Amino acid sequence: MRNIKITLEYDGTDYSGWQIQKNTPHTIQQVVEEALSKLNKKKVQITGAGRTDAGVHALGQVANFLLDIPIPIAKIPIALNTELPADIICKKAEEVPVNFHSRHHTRAKTYRYRILNDNFNSVFKRNFVYKVHKNLDIELMKKAAKMIIGKHDFAAFVAAGSSVTSTVREIYKLAIYKVDDNEIWIDVTGDGFLYNMVRIIAGTLIEAGKGKRTANNIKTTIENKNRKFAGITAPAQGLTLLEVFYK
Repeated sequence: MRNIKITLEYDGTDYSGWQIQKNTPHTIQQVVEEALSKLNKKKVQITGAGRTDAGVHALGQVANFLLDIPIPIAKIPIALNTELPADIICKKAEEVPVNFHSRHHTRAKTYRYRILNDNFNSVFKRNFVYKVHKNLDIELMKKAAKMIIGKHDFAAFVAAGSSVTSTVREIYKLAIYKVDDNEIWIDVTGDGFLYNMVRIIAGTLIEAGKGKRTANNIKTTIENKNRKFAGITAPAQGLTLLEVFYK
């Protein structure tokens, strides 16, 4: 029996998130497990590096599982993709030590939040961006972002319902930049993220870009450790898990 690590890309639009749920079969984890179980001829359970929410996408989600059949590593993505729907793709597979755990061994993750700063939405981008009509001042957003970088108690940036014991996290990098076609990207890398944390950070920075918040306000928000002081939770469709890092 081998421990296999795979890298997945998916469009989360039509799914209720990563994690298997009792009330719906439309989760990334369940669809991938069912496809792997067909290949393996017996039940396969996978562990993901993180639980993306409903509507959130991934370019580099990582998962691992135990495989019984002696299929060559290079053929696993090919075989798996024949069983997966078009909106989920296995990009890579590799054999890892038996003790490797895709979630417990994670060292950092990078997420991207995409904003379409335009008067009109895009037919081709609407499932992957959050359209903001009001012109955003990217320099104000960058100044506000500096307050978020570092190790802080992010209690103000976690949605209700989280059961974590600690809300302290470290943000290593937070970059904001304009790209073509009126898009603004927020790339954030950290050692871990709380429930809806990146979306709340994005919503708060959008408010800064509208002139509704200052850098000092962001600093005070973090110090207050109260969700009501942070910004909106930006919509799920703008968020993509870009990469998961391991030691």
